[in-house]
Amino acid sequence: MIELIHLRKEFETVTPLRDVNAVIKRGDVISVIGPSGTGKSTLLRCMNLIDPPTDGRIIFEGEDITAPGYDASMARRRIGMVFQSFNLFGHLTVVENIMFSPVETLGVSRQDAYDKAMQLLKQVGLADRALSYPDELSGGQKQRVAIARALAMDPDVILLDEPTSALDPSLVGEVEAVIKDLAQSGKTMLIVTHDMRFSRSICNRVFYMDEGGIYDDDVPEVIFDAPRKEKTRRFIKQLKVLELMIESDTYDFLGDGAEVDMYCYRNQLSPKHAYRIRSAIEELVRQILLPELADPKISAVVEYSEKSDRTTITVRYNGPPFDPEDTENDLALSMLRIASDSIVYDRIDEDGFTNRVTMELSQS
Repeated sequence: MIELIHLRKEFETVTPLRDVNAVIKRGDVISVIGPSGTGKSTLLRCMNLIDPPTDGRIIFEGEDITAPGYDASMARRRIGMVFQSFNLFGHLTVVENIMFSPVETLGVSRQDAYDKAMQLLKQVGLADRALSYPDELSGGQKQRVAIARALAMDPDVILLDEPTSALDPSLVGEVEAVIKDLAQSGKTMLIVTHDMRFSRSICNRVFYMDEGGIYDDDVPEVIFDAPRKEKTRRFIKQLKVLELMIESDTYDFLGDGAEVDMYCYRNQLSPKHAYRIRSAIEELVRQILLPELADPKISAVVEYSEKSDRTTITVRYNGPPFDPEDTENDLALSMLRIASDSIVYDRIDEDGFTNRVTMELSQS
């Protein structure tokens, strides 16, 4: 139905989309997730041609809507957009807001537009507010009107840009219910959202955006339960990550210790937990590994999970097989065991590393 081919969007100071590629099938309900600033809203605005892409192509039903000379209004008739800020006309009543585009753009008669608008207001549960003005509505009601307005053009695709982010939590449910009804009707939709619970309940696909494109594209069962890609895993598990690289036995331990302290401070970890993280890294890396490695290459990754309130330290290193449990430095090994709840060693072959140690630490 829609094919995105090497889509790129540049602004004067930032390039949120560098290379976006995807095929969207009719009936897909796709949640678009990812950290702030990764181009999620920009992607929707490019697809609707509100912000035409700088480069690349969008093929919609076999037609290149990014081709020079293409009438963007033709695409917008078939690709509806719902904004997080509602964008209703304050001087028009609710029913007039919904009638406006069909009358002005499609040339629909006012009576037919009115009949369709009332049908849509009934669908979103607001038929009794037809003659109200936007400033007389709650946020949730305004968003439901905005959805009805998009549906009035009978689009093939609906793009929803964080449709509940501007709402009071008590109003979110009423908008989500309308969107779920649309999804069950078979309407093709892309929904930018930070609500993982809602995303999981409604979609059949998930786009995780990072690195200027669609970093991961999979079914919700994989994305939310067993993500295959590292950045997706960190995002879903709400992991806060610190990465350290040690390639010399003279590297700056004091500097890395300060980085660990700052990482723990930013993530509101207790001083006791920060001390255990520092101790685990120092005993394993400085006291046990460096004396064993002739040409050290060591990566230490600290991941704190807000969900589990636990920290995982993954240390990868080069060289022949070496399990830290086999060290002759009994004092360092004893200190390492005190700092960590568990220590697991395994052999690997990834990115030039051949050994891995995984340590788990709880805050309690």
